[in-house]
Amino acid sequence: MSYLFTSESVSEGHPDKIADQISDAVLDKLLAFDPQAKVACETLVTTGQVVLAGEIKTKAYVDLQRIAREVINRIGYTKAEYMFDGNSCGVLSAIHEQSCDINRGVEREEREQQGAGDQGIMFGYATNETENFMPLSLDLAHRLLYVLAEIRREGKQMTYLRPDAKSQVTIEYDDDNHPVRIDTIVLSTQHDEFDTDEKMQQQIRHDVINILIPRVKTTIHNENILKLFNDDITYHVNPTGKFVIGGPSGDTGLTGRKIIVDTYGGKGAHGGGAFSGKDPSKVDRSAAYAARHIAKNMVAAGVADEMLVQLSYAIGVAEPINIYVNTYGRSHVDMTDGEIARKIQQMFDLRPYAIEQTLKLRLPIYEETAAYGHMGRQPKVVTKTYESLYNDRIKTIEVELFTWEKLDRVNDIKKAFDL
Repeated sequence: MSYLFTSESVSEGHPDKIADQISDAVLDKLLAFDPQAKVACETLVTTGQVVLAGEIKTKAYVDLQRIAREVINRIGYTKAEYMFDGNSCGVLSAIHEQSCDINRGVEREEREQQGAGDQGIMFGYATNETENFMPLSLDLAHRLLYVLAEIRREGKQMTYLRPDAKSQVTIEYDDDNHPVRIDTIVLSTQHDEFDTDEKMQQQIRHDVINILIPRVKTTIHNENILKLFNDDITYHVNPTGKFVIGGPSGDTGLTGRKIIVDTYGGKGAHGGGAFSGKDPSKVDRSAAYAARHIAKNMVAAGVADEMLVQLSYAIGVAEPINIYVNTYGRSHVDMTDGEIARKIQQMFDLRPYAIEQTLKLRLPIYEETAAYGHMGRQPKVVTKTYESLYNDRIKTIEVELFTWEKLDRVNDIKKAFDL
């Protein structure tokens, strides 16, 4: 019997995502000037106020207030009528140094034996139902909001848009777990004042269906997915009737409160650890990226149509405690899931230092991850420039984004599994 599955996403202007982006912007600037910095930066945003808290150990000095304001302005909170803007909001810092008790478990004389920064469980997931090996419902939910933000920044259409928005996509699957239909699209976007609520709803609904959806379709190159868009989709557009008050003035935002949006939209599993604001010695982040890298390459190599990989760590211990694999009965190799897990253990070095080196995680690559998902993104090389006001330093760095999305182990896996 067919079934429905739903995933949601939130825009870069959502309060929780503002907090994530500020935390990761702080992390990036510290890593630019001190690649060995230990960072756990949490952010809270509310009406007219930003609060930074957490633990940092570094040789660098950065202007936390300036970083927060730059992120808020980049997102688009630049007007007083939004009741939160980058130029006038207050910024309070309560940052202190990392606990020496934690640090002693992480740093080692032999860097290869660096211990995990905390205990925990991390999951990676991949499915071949999309070209980026992500669940279709989440992929479409992200696309809706990414394109909506592009339209807002261009300022030529839908000129009433404000930065805060949420989306939700429901997909119908058949008995063989193949997507057959888009059932429902929910989209709520913050907007300027209209003369009446009725006029607002009519205008935004019309623009979502006739401007946003066609433009989203141009970003999709898979004909089978394009066929899922039809006239029978149920649309719920700004269903509350009004969304003028949004962003931090409508809802307090916190770092790490959108972990399902950040990962797989409810497919697979999640270990509970957030990503943003954490340097890669925190396996909550680095091991989750490593698990995604494994799952994606395994599915791309044809080991299975779908795969979940679990890693677990003990604080201060380098080797993972376990590797678990679930192929959901969709494996294409004559091996049990346990045997696949043991093969993965032989092929991938999953000690924290090795993960950092393999995926190039000690570089300022994180602010881009903090909106529209950490997984399923396109790897690319970019050049970044950072300025330090404390010693008149300007640092230009070439970095590779989303390295865990590279399909660089497919041939090795095919050879190992005789595919």
